[in-house]
Amino acid sequence: MCGRYASSAHPEDLVEEFDIDEDHLGEPFRSLLVSPQSPPAGEPDFNVAPTKAAPVVLTRVPRGADPDDEPTRQLRLMTWGLVPGWAKDVKMGLRLINARSEELLDKSTFAKAAASRRCLVPADGWYEWQASPTACDARGRPRKQPFFIRRSDGRPMAMAGLYEFWRDRPLAEDDPGAWLTTYSIITTAAEPGLDRIHDRQPLVLERSDWDDWLSPTMNDPSRVRAHLEFAGHGRFDAYPVSPAVNSSRNNGIQLLEPLARADLTGVVDPTTGEIMGE
Repeated sequence: MCGRYASSAHPEDLVEEFDIDEDHLGEPFRSLLVSPQSPPAGEPDFNVAPTKAAPVVLTRVPRGADPDDEPTRQLRLMTWGLVPGWAKDVKMGLRLINARSEELLDKSTFAKAAASRRCLVPADGWYEWQASPTACDARGRPRKQPFFIRRSDGRPMAMAGLYEFWRDRPLAEDDPGAWLTTYSIITTAAEPGLDRIHDRQPLVLERSDWDDWLSPTMNDPSRVRAHLEFAGHGRFDAYPVSPAVNSSRNNGIQLLEPLARADLTGVVDPTTGEIMGE
């Protein structure tokens, strides 16, 4: 699964990196959070957690435009946790932070979005927790060590996702809270090496696939499936980081700093399989 990631790029850098036509990050949006988001949505965030709003890239005809107009590539704030348009309330989104690539086209929850509401989720990388084969915590359960996983080439990451619009019908349509826009990150089987950390990983697409993936008119299931089956082994580096990332209240670039080998206990090296800190 992917339950936490870092997204520290500034809006102007995302606009350039993803060839954005329309930057909507400054527009009002509905939030599911009780307290104000920290850091504010759209600002660099090194600990993006479910129910937070974060920048998402999509291509669609602008709202209110003529249906025959050309779609534009947009940068928008969306809430992490997919709420389908038919859901009776927003609670469903708390469970749908990830969508498994293997069932995306067949599961009713995701099929319509997979056909026409696909997006890219910009990131520096994601966090994953490795269950130790040798060390236990105070409750006798396998100790979990967080890792940060990023592209080896240092380029920004684009995780494949889906998005949905949910309408709060008692509210007027022009009320900023009437519409909730949400997204889910697509996951696939972890590649060799990363599977020593967790058996799943986000589906990360290459720049050459972005246009096709984002096209709202690309609804051929075989073409969508080809993207879902994409695998490019050896693209990522993974290293252990501080357990401080376990709390979504913690933030800052220090969360990405590698832990020293001396600070590890029962951690499996994803490259060699060696157990460090026995």
